[in-house]
Amino acid sequence: MKGSSVPQDREFDLILFGATGFVGKLTAEYLLTAAPATAKIALAGRSRDKLAAVREDLGPAAASWDLVVADSTDAASLAAMAERTKVVVTTVGPYLRYGLPLLGACAAAGTHYADLTGEPLFIHDAIEQFEQAAVDSGAKIVNSCGYDSIPSDLSVYEIYRASVADNTGELEDTTLVAYLKGGMSGGTIDSGRAMMEDIAADSGRAKILAHPYSLSPDRSMDPDVGRQTDQALARADSIDPSLHGWVTTFIMASHNTKVVRRSNGLLGWPYGKQFRYREVMNAGTSATAPLVAAGIAGGIVAGMTSGAVLSRVSFGRKLLDRILPKPGTGPDEKARRSGWFTMKTFARTSSGAKYQATFSGTGDPGYQATAVLLGQSGLCLAFDELPERAGVLTPASAMGEALTERLRAAGMTIEVVRQ
Repeated sequence: MKGSSVPQDREFDLILFGATGFVGKLTAEYLLTAAPATAKIALAGRSRDKLAAVREDLGPAAASWDLVVADSTDAASLAAMAERTKVVVTTVGPYLRYGLPLLGACAAAGTHYADLTGEPLFIHDAIEQFEQAAVDSGAKIVNSCGYDSIPSDLSVYEIYRASVADNTGELEDTTLVAYLKGGMSGGTIDSGRAMMEDIAADSGRAKILAHPYSLSPDRSMDPDVGRQTDQALARADSIDPSLHGWVTTFIMASHNTKVVRRSNGLLGWPYGKQFRYREVMNAGTSATAPLVAAGIAGGIVAGMTSGAVLSRVSFGRKLLDRILPKPGTGPDEKARRSGWFTMKTFARTSSGAKYQATFSGTGDPGYQATAVLLGQSGLCLAFDELPERAGVLTPASAMGEALTERLRAAGMTIEVVRQ
């Protein structure tokens, strides 16, 4: 159903920008099956011919979808596109390089927006440059609507709702453990490179990545719980007795944790003044698991450090171009369909109550599953009754219960149990 927060009298309900890219095509395929038959959808990108080829590949059901030519370097085309639709869903990254003009156009036009960014520096810049414009226009600018960071954000939000229903107090120590099988595309790699290059150009930007509350709406209100690090190497049972083996650093923890903490702030800090949040990744239970965990933890640090160093010099950038996957590439269909993810989040409240949230789905998390997460986010913004909150938002603060119910209906498991 349409809510009063959805822009009215627009030509389209949803425009998918980047429809000719790897994740864009997957999202278009998903929207074809998930969108209401009456939904007015358009595919957008730089080349009309390539867009037409994508539409043709989708089959007769997409024949009525319009094509919109727009370029991330052409501000006028972005403004015109934003003004024609209720929602823009964009897969065009790295967002640090290409995303701000479109986000700004949506903020100015009062058009809701969803992206897939895993780049905290991009969100930081979006907040600084376009928060007020989005608030003034009523636009919901929702970042990180894929595997990064919907499972993290909604898991904590659903635990919070359960604790309120049970009257068990505020959230305290909360840890997400990630289990997954999936590949990595050139686009994901390119996003990491964009952040490295940004830091290489301005070393002060590294402080934004390092600070746990760099995306907070008001740092003076954030929980004061001491040092919080995204590096991890520990026995799994130190998190919860039900777990076995070892856990290690989760490569997306530094992004997801900031999004979850921003949700807490945007919602009015309801998670509590002692809310401490972290994310780790399962490293297995075999005899070699401690070595695997240590290798992953060390490798992530080394990779980020060496990447930042190489990004400072032209030779280093050329070397990275040669050895890393190219943008627009990703796992083949068989690999995408064989992937899966499960996120288990363990939380303790101020009364001593314990909760476990499980968020799981099938398909490669960064691609097959992300197409579902992003597609449903766009449909939620276009058609559902949502809180009147506007600005640069998070999935939980913008869509909360409505998105949770949509994803459950789409086949994902989202549940919370009191232990």
